[in-house]
Amino acid sequence: MTLLSKSGPRAILLDIEGTIAPISFVHEVLFPYARAQVKYYLAQHYQATETIADLLLLREEHALDLQRDREPPPLAEAPVETVIDSFARYVFWLMERDRKSRGLKSLQGKIWEHGYADGSLTAPLFADVLPAIEEMRRAGLRIAIFSSGSVLAQKLLFAHTDAGDVSHLIDRYFDTNTGAKTESSSYQQIAVALDLNPATVLFISDVVAELDAAAVAGMRTLLCIRPGNATQTHHGPHKVIDSFAQVWAATSSMAKPI
Repeated sequence: MTLLSKSGPRAILLDIEGTIAPISFVHEVLFPYARAQVKYYLAQHYQATETIADLLLLREEHALDLQRDREPPPLAEAPVETVIDSFARYVFWLMERDRKSRGLKSLQGKIWEHGYADGSLTAPLFADVLPAIEEMRRAGLRIAIFSSGSVLAQKLLFAHTDAGDVSHLIDRYFDTNTGAKTESSSYQQIAVALDLNPATVLFISDVVAELDAAAVAGMRTLLCIRPGNATQTHHGPHKVIDSFAQVWAATSSMAKPI
């Protein structure tokens, strides 16, 4: 199998949104669900330790927004109902800006957990993804995920896909606690966590800026073009695929990292 040649990768690092699952699922299903449920969730779990931790992160971020004159909606101190309403408005404000916020992503993951559990949410994967991942696993490659969604949200997605629970196919999950997806240091840390030379890791994403950062870190890269993704007018040195069925052929010609 060419992927296990001396020059081939030992691990595949995957983005989620626009790479293995449609962007529309995130923006048209997951985000609206979180928005609709946030007040109810906070009212039900306001005293929970994990919720308190998320709200603390959001308060810290809100303070930074105020310092930087971004004019976020105010956060209340009391009573509880007013506090919850104010946090909901701030969550909406962050979501409207597609902020990669730790507090927001953590809170969203917990809300989605309930949606997956009661059957309200099921994650669609592109049809070519699972057969390719299964083949990669048979070839001895490790599969890891790097997404701006929390590790919890990632695990929930793979446990509740339209093909059932496929979480057994994923070895590691990484979120922005590792670092921003556009910073090369994030990919260096991931390689360290995988105990691999970056040159032996192949990163597949639909975002050129992320691929650029991974390439600077020494990883190999593939740009994945999917229906509904933003048009990529420039992809630099990154090879392009529109199906995971093409990963094998694209990778076999990579004698050296990009």
